[in-house]
Amino acid sequence: MSQVLSGSGMTSQRTRSRMIERLREKGIRNERVLAALAAVPRHVFIEEALASRAYEDTALPLGFSQTISQPFIVARMIEVLLEGRELGKTLEIGAGCGYQAAVLAQLTKEIYAVERIEPLLAKAKLNLRAIQQFRVRLKYADGQLGLPEAAPFDTIIVAAAASSVPPALLQQLALGGRMLLPVGKGEQYLLLVEHRAEGFVETRLDGVRFVPLLSGLE
Repeated sequence: MSQVLSGSGMTSQRTRSRMIERLREKGIRNERVLAALAAVPRHVFIEEALASRAYEDTALPLGFSQTISQPFIVARMIEVLLEGRELGKTLEIGAGCGYQAAVLAQLTKEIYAVERIEPLLAKAKLNLRAIQQFRVRLKYADGQLGLPEAAPFDTIIVAAAASSVPPALLQQLALGGRMLLPVGKGEQYLLLVEHRAEGFVETRLDGVRFVPLLSGLE
């Protein structure tokens, strides 16, 4: 695992520790997930003007009408995907600033992340380089199309809300694999999709609020 603790030293460590305690209080139980979030300096991934809020349990703006996800949602989604298994070869749809990919990289050796907004992808590359996290393979691509050249994936995690499950992502989910994505236009919820021998099995989970999953490139 690659990490560099940067920023304001012990103050950053204390605020990060408080964030982890809040996640425990909100029901996150997987200690591997909590350790992964504790290992990633969230303040590196947000605008300097918002640095004082880096370890609040809230989504924060990134520009381009995008946000860095709330730590609880990051932890919750990864906890669901990890339950009773390893992540294995993982694809993240919507890399954004690179934060969630950095957390995932603490938990799996093979992680791909795609982003459709080119300036955000450039920012993600800089952020990951700043913490010396070189495991994440970033790609400028339309997330609805997945990453067919690297498929199949054991795990797919989607960081934007689709109106329905993108067919390309189903095709790229390995047998035995899991995909977790927010679904819905008005009311949104997390949908767990498991690829079993008998087909795809869907389980509806928590209500959430994400930016929409758009097609094309910017």
